[in-house]
Amino acid sequence: MAVTKITNLEFGKMVQAAASKLDQNAEFINSLNVFPVPDGDTGTNMSMSMDSGAKYERENTSENVGDLAGSLAKGLLMGARGNSGVILSQIFRGFANGCKDKKELSAQDFVDAYANGAQTAYKAVMKPTEGTILTVVRESAQAGIDTVKTTDDIVTVLQAICDAADAALKKTPDLLPVLKEVGVVDSGGQGLDYVLHAFLEALTGKVTIETKPDNAQMDEMINAKHHQSAQGKLDPADIKYGYCTQMMVRIGRGKEVTQKFDYDTFYNYLAKLGDSLLVINDDEVVKVHVHTEHPGKVLSWGQQFGDLQTVKVDNMRWQQEQIMDEDKAEETLVEKATNEEAADQVETAVIAVAAGDGISKLLKSLGVTHVISGGQTMNPSIQDIADAINNSGAKQAIVLPDNGNIFMAADQAKEIADIPTVVVHTKTIPQAMSALLDFNPDSSLEDNQSAMEDALDTVKSGSVTTAVRDTTVNGIAIKKDNFIGIVDGDIVATNADLETTAEEMVKKMLDEDSSVVTIYYGEDGNEEFADQLQSVIETMDDELDVQVYEGDQPVYPYLISVE
Repeated sequence: MAVTKITNLEFGKMVQAAASKLDQNAEFINSLNVFPVPDGDTGTNMSMSMDSGAKYERENTSENVGDLAGSLAKGLLMGARGNSGVILSQIFRGFANGCKDKKELSAQDFVDAYANGAQTAYKAVMKPTEGTILTVVRESAQAGIDTVKTTDDIVTVLQAICDAADAALKKTPDLLPVLKEVGVVDSGGQGLDYVLHAFLEALTGKVTIETKPDNAQMDEMINAKHHQSAQGKLDPADIKYGYCTQMMVRIGRGKEVTQKFDYDTFYNYLAKLGDSLLVINDDEVVKVHVHTEHPGKVLSWGQQFGDLQTVKVDNMRWQQEQIMDEDKAEETLVEKATNEEAADQVETAVIAVAAGDGISKLLKSLGVTHVISGGQTMNPSIQDIADAINNSGAKQAIVLPDNGNIFMAADQAKEIADIPTVVVHTKTIPQAMSALLDFNPDSSLEDNQSAMEDALDTVKSGSVTTAVRDTTVNGIAIKKDNFIGIVDGDIVATNADLETTAEEMVKKMLDEDSSVVTIYYGEDGNEEFADQLQSVIETMDDELDVQVYEGDQPVYPYLISVE
């Protein structure tokens, strides 16, 4: 059966199905990580990003697909984690812009929006690389453009888009040699492929997961509806409907049941009793939120269809009186504290992303004012970074991502921050330590950014961890559970023995200009081995200054820097 339009109902199902499919397959996507290290997080990042987008979409009760797409894009942006999550958010930002103001989507509308998403994603990446998610979105969008010329059936168009995405994903190893060497397809492209297939499955009714809202999701939507109609500083006497009334009815149960549940009949009666109405149901229960002057009539109506499982009635006029009284008291306190806070305000917030108490303490000792907990396997979202900036109490901010996979999120957070912000693109904790030495609180934001960026090339960053699978990278055969040494993104050493691996890695980091070596032992490392390694390194060159610190960082038992 042909489908010629996507309504708000179909679009909602498509979005929720995509979020569920990514969640179900996150670990598989993670396993496609090129490096055999225990921090593959593309699947986790894309799943968490899509979950945020799906939540925003659920909370929007508009009947216009264009509005829902805008909410999806906003949620994806704010919840985007890692470069893959940010690129996914850019695809749907372009999609939303491409279908803005559309109540429903035709096949042509969908293709135009998706193609705009592909273009937006390419523009968002400074140096687009083929063999990635960008290839998958571009080639699948082109398939949609070609197919819609001969049909108005959205199912046919989406099938062509999915087929093209499959083919593009399959050839990513031919476009990106490192993928072919390791024997995997691009993880971000795989994530997008799952999203597109979920869209198709939802549109054709072949989704194997439950896409109706559960109780928690119902609560989200009801709370969102309530907040949408919040009265702010409105005079309580001007509130038209004074009682926020909520109920959950168990359909078909109870002694007062006189009617068989029909959504339109149920909804239309309640719509006459007030505003801010939201009715959500599945086969067993119906949840209601409405602002009314007659809560008793609402409850009596519900009892005709089933018994009342939960009931909640709030007097919004009384609540408004309380809020206004509290606001007056708070305004007095805020006015009194303003001068004191201004005196203590930090001029420039230096915000770093890091994991591990020891690492955090070291960063703060070098001038970091705020630490966002995260890094490997737990990239912070754009919202997390923006919140840290906006809540810093500073007049301006510098962000140190300390991980290449956080760059795009940090750059996006900078754009939506409330205060002037720059990003110093630190890929590692040692780079952050080095950059902080060049931070001058009396310099301008731009001068600090320039000086701190220049300092990044003065340090080499190494890390030791355990391989999670057999593979070959850059011609180096790696066995599962062996130790591997990584220097500035390249695997340079591997061995079953930890000391041998660490020594080999450090030797490749040292040169005639090396003067300081720093060892940070993590939660899976220990001070005894770090001290032992310190002695070994000192024998390599007795002029080296070798220091040991407790970092407490996860995933990597030992981080080693050479300056």
